[in-house]
Amino acid sequence: MTISRRSFLARAAASAAAALAGAPAALHASPPDDRARLAEWVRALRASPAAAEGAPFGPWVSRAAQRMIGAPYAAHTLEQYLDAGGSPGAEPLTLDLARFDCVSLVESALAVARTAAAGGGWDRFAREVERMRYRGGRREGYASRLHYFSEWIADGARRGLVRDVGAELGGENDGRPLRFMTEHRASYAALRDDAVFRAIGGRERALDGVPRMLVPTERIAGVQDRIQTGDVLAFGTAIPGLDVTHTGLAHRGGDGVLRVLHAPLSGGAVEISRSTLPEYVGAIRRATGILIARPLRG
Repeated sequence: MTISRRSFLARAAASAAAALAGAPAALHASPPDDRARLAEWVRALRASPAAAEGAPFGPWVSRAAQRMIGAPYAAHTLEQYLDAGGSPGAEPLTLDLARFDCVSLVESALAVARTAAAGGGWDRFAREVERMRYRGGRREGYASRLHYFSEWIADGARRGLVRDVGAELGGENDGRPLRFMTEHRASYAALRDDAVFRAIGGRERALDGVPRMLVPTERIAGVQDRIQTGDVLAFGTAIPGLDVTHTGLAHRGGDGVLRVLHAPLSGGAVEISRSTLPEYVGAIRRATGILIARPLRG
């Protein structure tokens, strides 16, 4: 298994801080060369074949993510505000292009690709991260964060940021209720606050009945030719109350083999998996399959 349940959930639940007004801003100073790094990546992407007129957006995302290969894995990056005594109900925007966990890698790759496609800079990148990370694109406290990745997909699909392709690839609805956060309250510092706990519980109940179209593990090999480079992959789990335990991007290299570009806890750095996608999923303990979202220019 590429990532522990505790590490993934600690990040997914991450935490929070005083609401920031005005233009998007990071709670922690981003690495000093992050702005220069973004500018370099944007220039490279705009000069690449991915930028050709009418080219699909997935290759933009893949090329952005490949720039991140070798960057260290970092857990709990969104919890540091709470660790410093911040308000549990608030949520700052935390940005980092030097280290990643599995979700921040996906968000950053999509945000860099959209920034490059628009010819923008740091403020555009920050806004792109913000509108993916929060429900409806509005950062309104800890509970506005899309803590369950299946909701990240559903919310993004409603707003034209991604297209959920699970159904067309033969996915089956995973109708189990999502209650992991409230049933493991002690694992989430923000949930010590009763108001935040109630808000998260309300969000969990609101997800009841929202389809999660999961392609079962045993069917992935049969549909892998229809999965495109740059597609967002979320790895489903049988853990009660939880939807997924890991995320990444589909990557098809020059050999045509479909692999996973991701930030694994176990390798310590962003990488492309050696195993094929079906092999990779098959090796994850308690894996049930994959959710698949195709990124759009938005």
